[in-house]
Amino acid sequence: MKPTVAILGAGALGEILAGGLLRAGWQLEELSLAVRREERCVELTERLGVACHLDPVAAVAGKRVVVVVVKPKDVPALLDQLKGALEGHQIVLSLAAGVPTTVFEKELGQVPVVRAMPNTPALVSEAVTAYAPGRYVTEESLKEAASVMEAVGKTVQLDENLMDAVTAVSGTGPAYLYLLAEALTDAAIREGLPRHAAQLLVDQTLKGTGALLAETELSPIKLRAQVTSPGGTTAAAVHVLEEAGFRAAVEDAVRAAAQRSREMGEAASEDDS
Repeated sequence: MKPTVAILGAGALGEILAGGLLRAGWQLEELSLAVRREERCVELTERLGVACHLDPVAAVAGKRVVVVVVKPKDVPALLDQLKGALEGHQIVLSLAAGVPTTVFEKELGQVPVVRAMPNTPALVSEAVTAYAPGRYVTEESLKEAASVMEAVGKTVQLDENLMDAVTAVSGTGPAYLYLLAEALTDAAIREGLPRHAAQLLVDQTLKGTGALLAETELSPIKLRAQVTSPGGTTAAAVHVLEEAGFRAAVEDAVRAAAQRSREMGEAASEDDS
């Protein structure tokens, strides 16, 4: 049986999640949304058919899983609104980057809180979401929270101390690949390919390569070796990337994203104190 769901903060990611739940079989009456602007509320109701509220307390009434998708800096204000509004059987599923479960538990009491980090491929039900249970989470509540994120892709349970790294790798990861796609497309055009062909070649190459990584048991090293002939074109290209510090740049980017995630969590914790 699917848990009922309230989504608080239906911006881009919140709307994506709502759409994914509907595609996965949730009924309109099993979902509710909450936003701050009336025009956004009207827009979402017209587009999705889901009930939308300006008051988050109204949105969470009667819903089993309460998904928090507001910006980290807005979490303390939202928790002020929710104090006393949640019942013991309800589960908070936080998608607020960097914000630890203790921030929610401090304000809401002994409410089950699950911290999760999905990514935007949820739009096509190909997300990957890592999640971590808080102090008061039971096996049943954890399973229900996970089922919400499984509606838009795959999931993996991890310890909460790893969630900043998750944010830096998979949460931010699509941006790295979009940047790579931009660079490859521009390079293809400079080599004489028409834009429509360059975009098709790049997009399908990334899609197919991702499928190979996900669906075979071969490591990235072995897959790269399969297309890298000694003295060939791939070897020449990879040599240039390594000489330019490609690998180190990726490591630095992930480290910077993880650090920023930690900083956002610390700021939310301070605002809540």
